[in-house]
Amino acid sequence: MLVSEIMLQQTPVNRVLPVYREWMTRWPGPAALAADSPADAIRMWGRLGYPRRALRLHAAATMIAAECSGEVPDTVENLLRLPGIGEYTARAVAAFAFGRRTPVVDTNVRRVLSRVVRGLDEPREPATAADRADMATLLPTEPATAARFSAAVMELGALVCSARSPDCVSCPLADRCRWRLAGSQPGLPRRAVQTWHGTDRQVRGRMMAALRASQGPVHDDTLAELSTDAEQGHRCLASLLVDGLAVHAGAGHIALPD
Repeated sequence: MLVSEIMLQQTPVNRVLPVYREWMTRWPGPAALAADSPADAIRMWGRLGYPRRALRLHAAATMIAAECSGEVPDTVENLLRLPGIGEYTARAVAAFAFGRRTPVVDTNVRRVLSRVVRGLDEPREPATAADRADMATLLPTEPATAARFSAAVMELGALVCSARSPDCVSCPLADRCRWRLAGSQPGLPRRAVQTWHGTDRQVRGRMMAALRASQGPVHDDTLAELSTDAEQGHRCLASLLVDGLAVHAGAGHIALPD
């Protein structure tokens, strides 16, 4: 559950599934992942995007192996102590893996909550403490049922109460949705979809692909030249070093972290 939640951040299921299966076959538990290097985790991550997530998973597995007897913590408080684990991931793992009664609020849940309870069509934003507090008041008392309820609201937001074309006719909450009853007035404009071609993210992805494919260090000039803009190339390479996704390997060479 911890692996899948981190992989699924900003990444669709169809891209995650094959990598997830390979990952869990190679590293069925935290101790197995911790025994290998961060570079191994980055290589296995492949082209899922946002590769810092691979480093976070490796760091979390290392801490679990060293301080938690190899067992993933089962409470929100202890999950939040793991490196790179935030409120959403901690609560999702606690609820869906261990049946804890805790509010789990992602973008889809936040949209349902805003429309049904608040009567507002709010733009996509990260969940807040207020969102979690409001969701907590709606949770069934029995922990396992509360976890199932959270999963159901997620699915409702993803499949029915979607951002751009909500299917209010099929919605089981239509008769109590304050937004629909008020006329389904659209809220603030949605954020424009970011372009990909030519962005720093694309260049960083090219550099990471070159590092993963190499059996040894790669010259920094070779990596910088993966951008047609010299300034962008050096900027992206510097950012990979700052993020810990790459390290200096001597004599102007760059490698994945050991």
